[in-house]
Amino acid sequence: MKVRTRFAPSPTGYLHIGGARTALFCYLFARKHGGEFILRIEDTDRERSTDESVQAILQGMEWLGLDYDEGPFYQTHRFDRYREVVQQLMDNGHAYHCYCTPEELDTMREEATAKKEKPRYNGFWRDRDETPPEGIKPVVRFRNPLSGKVTIDDAVKGPIVIDNAELDDLVIMRSDGTPTYNLTVVVDDMDMEISHVIRGDDHINNTPRQINILEALGAERPVYAHLPMILGEDGKRMSKRHGAVSVMQYQADGYLPESLLNYLVRLGWSHQDQELFSSDEMRDLFTLEAVNRSGSVFDNKKLEWVSQQYLQSADAERLAQALLPYMTELGISSAQGAPLSQVANLLRDRAKNLRDMAEATRYFYHAPTAYDEKAKNKQFKQATAVVLKSAQAGLSEDNEWTAESIQAVLDKTAETLGIGFGKLGQPLRLAITGGTQSPSVADTLALISQSDVLERLVAAVSVCENAEA
Repeated sequence: MKVRTRFAPSPTGYLHIGGARTALFCYLFARKHGGEFILRIEDTDRERSTDESVQAILQGMEWLGLDYDEGPFYQTHRFDRYREVVQQLMDNGHAYHCYCTPEELDTMREEATAKKEKPRYNGFWRDRDETPPEGIKPVVRFRNPLSGKVTIDDAVKGPIVIDNAELDDLVIMRSDGTPTYNLTVVVDDMDMEISHVIRGDDHINNTPRQINILEALGAERPVYAHLPMILGEDGKRMSKRHGAVSVMQYQADGYLPESLLNYLVRLGWSHQDQELFSSDEMRDLFTLEAVNRSGSVFDNKKLEWVSQQYLQSADAERLAQALLPYMTELGISSAQGAPLSQVANLLRDRAKNLRDMAEATRYFYHAPTAYDEKAKNKQFKQATAVVLKSAQAGLSEDNEWTAESIQAVLDKTAETLGIGFGKLGQPLRLAITGGTQSPSVADTLALISQSDVLERLVAAVSVCENAEA
């Protein structure tokens, strides 16, 4: 059997974390087995589906690098096929017209509730052959088996058994002629020869219904694998109140796509104690058997840690290219100054994401226009002017301008002044960067031109001289 998986989002919003993880698992399973990965857009909910959401899904897939072999297929383009299958089910006695009004259905549910039974359709039109009432457009219902059981050998959850008596005759075509979700999914999976349906476990209740429809059509059922939900830190299903956002928000926040993929693959799947995986390792090691049966908690701190690991190991030139859009957004130009790859290489160990790193590049290319207020009040005293002037004099005579030569000048300056290095390094960092955080002072200065460093010291000395005694 050729492996064929599908990711089938509904375009009623952005591509969220749960959907991205499902897409990733479908993608990895197909790639591991030399199969095919299909993208299907389930857009039959015409009121909520939007072109904007479709584009958000496609953009998210592209950014994550989840390349699909076929698609995207749109269910709204296949209505004729769905109607054909509904007619086939009608002709074979597996479906029938139901003329119940909404009021009659409400009464059925109320009566069932009063009897402490499951509120559902009672099969009123299942076997009736009388003349239907006039003026009512019927729906089409699937004639679900009344006895027996549906057994699902779920690749993640294990065996799941549902009594057919628990299932009612679901609507497969609305009165306006549009098909319903459970019908379209079955037809698509059948026509597209999907071998493995990998999806969230919120679909488990749909699966026995879909299996019964498949069997009524004489189609082979796929392997089902239901993934546990992603949970917020409170243990409840992750939602917007937990900070669940579009996958593209993680791009906007400065995460490399491979770091997000690495975090997602570990969100409910594991391989021994390994935390970081290359794309090849993800593909080669992934198995459905190793997917956890219980939900996984989304941990932003863990995501930041994974992001840091990728920033630290990324190629410097690639980091530089990745930084440019964020720098542009922040109004930072690297046109004049040290090669951005060198700056990125220096900053990578301190940054959690590209946006943090982009902000930190500012002082390499632009002199500070203001100083951290708390640090300025503490560091920039009148006495500090003497310290900074001494550093300025020594640095002006440095003919090598390397981290090593700069460090030697600063060490000598501190020794001459009879002060600890911190008494020099802290105000010097503030003078050059405007803040209190940066890589080592010597490494930082080495990537800023000597003339710029001297100009920034002149400006800082002026502030110190004008400070209160």
